[in-house]
Amino acid sequence: MSPALRTPRAAELQEVEAAFDTLPDRYLGAPPGFDVTFHVRLGDVGHTFEVRATEGTVRVRKGISRRPADVVLGTDMATWLALRSGEITGIDAFLDRRLYARGDMDLALMFESLFHLPDGRKPHLELRHAGAKGRRVSVASIGSGPDVVLIHGLGATKSSFMDMAAHLSRAGHRVHAIDLPGFGGSDKPLIAPYNAIWFAEMVFEALDELGLAGVHLVGNSLGGRVAIEMALDRPERVRSVSALCPAVAFIKRDFRHIVRILRPEFGVLPHRFTRGLVNAQLHDLFVDLAALDPSMADIIVDEFQRIYSTAGARMAFLTTARNIYLDAPYGRGGFYPRLAELKPPALFVWATHDRLVPAAFARHVERALPSADQVILDHCGHVPQVERPEQTAGIVRRLIGQAEALHPARPDPLTLVA
Repeated sequence: MSPALRTPRAAELQEVEAAFDTLPDRYLGAPPGFDVTFHVRLGDVGHTFEVRATEGTVRVRKGISRRPADVVLGTDMATWLALRSGEITGIDAFLDRRLYARGDMDLALMFESLFHLPDGRKPHLELRHAGAKGRRVSVASIGSGPDVVLIHGLGATKSSFMDMAAHLSRAGHRVHAIDLPGFGGSDKPLIAPYNAIWFAEMVFEALDELGLAGVHLVGNSLGGRVAIEMALDRPERVRSVSALCPAVAFIKRDFRHIVRILRPEFGVLPHRFTRGLVNAQLHDLFVDLAALDPSMADIIVDEFQRIYSTAGARMAFLTTARNIYLDAPYGRGGFYPRLAELKPPALFVWATHDRLVPAAFARHVERALPSADQVILDHCGHVPQVERPEQTAGIVRRLIGQAEALHPARPDPLTLVA
């Protein structure tokens, strides 16, 4: 086709193909044994490109082979070109609903981190595994500025914080969204305590390896409880704590004696939750279902079922749920007397329509820790970072800004670890 006859769409498609052709030269490599097939679907032109990445090489072809895809990424030509040039990030595209993924979400996030940008620039997003073998934590990092660590809730993964990560990274923060051990892309040991103290130790172990000394913690539900435990354990490492509908200790635990004798070890036996049940439980976390994009709901349900199919994930889920319920509110080592000793600046965000952790818990926190800021979101459910991402990010940013203003981050030897 002569240049004079080439249509704008044909020229753009040629540019897309050229961008795919450069992937092998921009490949940064992968861990030993890595062998993953990505399908990139460009819906506006009906083309699919297959990208097979191994430890040291990547092969690209237009069209697909008989090899099944581990991950399917869907977008349009303009978005793909913007991603490859570094104009936008994958999380930006996801936030704007210009990109979707199917399959292993950890691998989907990893795609962007496998290739350097034009002119040798580092990828915007890094996906790493940190911590000791057998209990490594999957960490997705993006942005620059004060370090913020995002910790998900029970049964969730770091993808529940992607909208929040986008808002905070755009606002000048280096954001690290993690999967707790037993969940998402992290290791899933069959034998582990899976309680708040253990989770806190595992996260600190990962932060040590990543060279992160002072961090701001943001946690939802279980993640909020873990963030509080981290701040109680090593307050010098935590610059602020934002707990979003945190899984604080229940005051009334009428079934604790029954729950105590239930053995999560039965989780090693194969079983599953039906798709309908998982979908119904997901919807119960929201008030405004319009805030839950249907395609995102499908991703969450698919991811939960895929992960829960492994014995380690079932053990983690059931053991953690049991420990949340049995967390003692008072007495020796009780949660609320310990909460009174929390030193870093703290924010508690509750929601009026949270069916799992009612906003009434705010009064128990007020008695134990009157210095903490508390916000109650009206007409919101258990996952405000998903249902109200922009508003929740703004509330969290206010606390982080106050903490930074009072005690600006200073260079620390730990932050210089490679």
